[in-house]
Amino acid sequence: MANTDVRLQLFSGNNFTNRRIALRRGGVAVRDLGAFRFDNVLSSFRLRNVSTTDSVTLVLFSRINFQGSIRIFRGRQNVSNLGNFNNLTSSLILVGRNLTNSQIQQIQSTGIPPRDILVIRQ
Repeated sequence: MANTDVRLQLFSGNNFTNRRIALRRGGVAVRDLGAFRFDNVLSSFRLRNVSTTDSVTLVLFSRINFQGSIRIFRGRQNVSNLGNFNNLTSSLILVGRNLTNSQIQQIQSTGIPPRDILVIRQ
């Protein structure tokens, strides 16, 4: 299963600094980053899939429950500054495959994440 090889490190500061949350076990949907006291503080992250580097998608949402503005990242990435999305993330979806734009729009319109991942609520 591709989701078991997904890794994500979230940082509250630019350039991978300050508070850090590491997700090491696979795909996850976080409905409200307030569950980690991380709502509206995300500034940088490291994203990868250890087995298939191109097969990973991270979707950041500006509101809880996968709503609001979005930013999509596919493939292995180290983003040191989220720019105009800095400190705006309230929910996220991480999967070990490439989600299409239409799949992401479906998640946003229904509020239902992919079935094969862990869902974290506040």
